[in-house]
Amino acid sequence: MAPSRRWELGVRVTAAVEEESALLLRCPAAEPAVGAWRARLDLAAAVGVPAHVTVTYPFAAVDRLSPSDHALLEGLFGAVPSFALVGERTAWFGDTVLYVELTGAAAVAGLTDAVTTAFPAYPPYGGAYAEVVPHLTVGDDHDRSALRAAEDAVRDHLPFTQVVTQVELWSGPSPGLGRGRWRLVRAYPLG
Repeated sequence: MAPSRRWELGVRVTAAVEEESALLLRCPAAEPAVGAWRARLDLAAAVGVPAHVTVTYPFAAVDRLSPSDHALLEGLFGAVPSFALVGERTAWFGDTVLYVELTGAAAVAGLTDAVTTAFPAYPPYGGAYAEVVPHLTVGDDHDRSALRAAEDAVRDHLPFTQVVTQVELWSGPSPGLGRGRWRLVRAYPLG
């Protein structure tokens, strides 16, 4: 954990900032289409998270994962063959989140279900959504005109195809804090 510092009544107070983690499918093939827009419109990109599809977030803090937890994840992911994701078109969640819709998303949903079954204390997105739609976020919570401009530009660079061969564990402070960088902690190969 990285310390955060603030001053109260002239006394410096150091408090630990809890790091979060996520299991992600990195999508470098999408970067030409979405990279510049994510840098402007996605908080995750601002803290160093590359273009990706989320398997689950938030996940267990890295320092709380035991060797047996890592072995369980290796077994879950090792039982799944590599697969391809194709980003063919843009779509929206409401009018605040622009994303790339994926062909091949059933394989991602299978990974998410397997992790949720094995680690029920960490449902995807904290259990906030009844249905989890695998996607690649371009931008969220920005001015609608900026998101529309991004959509027009991203469409011109689709489709992309990403062969997925591993699931990656990433960790860092909450992107909403606006400080700190996320880092790749470990990769789990698919079978």
